[in-house]
Amino acid sequence: MKLSQIVLPLVLALIGTLATTGCKHEFIGKRTDLSHPATTSNPTPPPDLNTKPFSQPESKPTATPAPPPYVSGPIHTSTNWGHLANMNIDREKLAAYTVHFKFDSAVVEDREQTNVGSVAGVLKADSNAELLIEGNCDERGTGEYNRALGERRALALREALAKIGVDAARIRTISYGKDQPVDPGHNEAAWAKNRRGQFDWCTQKTPAP
Repeated sequence: MKLSQIVLPLVLALIGTLATTGCKHEFIGKRTDLSHPATTSNPTPPPDLNTKPFSQPESKPTATPAPPPYVSGPIHTSTNWGHLANMNIDREKLAAYTVHFKFDSAVVEDREQTNVGSVAGVLKADSNAELLIEGNCDERGTGEYNRALGERRALALREALAKIGVDAARIRTISYGKDQPVDPGHNEAAWAKNRRGQFDWCTQKTPAP
């Protein structure tokens, strides 16, 4: 028998087998799983929204605001100044006891102690009355400086009265600086009169019927 007669039937049989059973293919190499993203050795964690980079920026602490500069007009140095809105204020009753100060000074001189004592006596005689002390200066110096100086003068008189037995709660103070001179002159005689602490008598207003 010839060789071709043997090989040809075998080839035909193999082709038929492959046609009926199909072919299986296997990928040889590195498999990549596309169902999970590739990772690195140092993965980056998700951002934490509670950490500072994602929180609201912190505001710097606000410094305590400085007091406003003195404005034109009087400085009310008294506590509860509005209380005097219900009081009658008599600027003449104690005018004879006005205390005067040396230039650029808030010291109550010994020669003025008689006037301070007289005011104390009037106050002690009427427990219902109160006192407003005005601090005043001469025209020299800036308005701001003189209002501060007038304040120190009024407070010095308040302290002097307290030392001789007057209840300090009955005394209020105000500074007019150089804004209310009693003498408009521009000489030493006028300036000496204007450097003063003036006492105003305060009594409760009578309610309207």
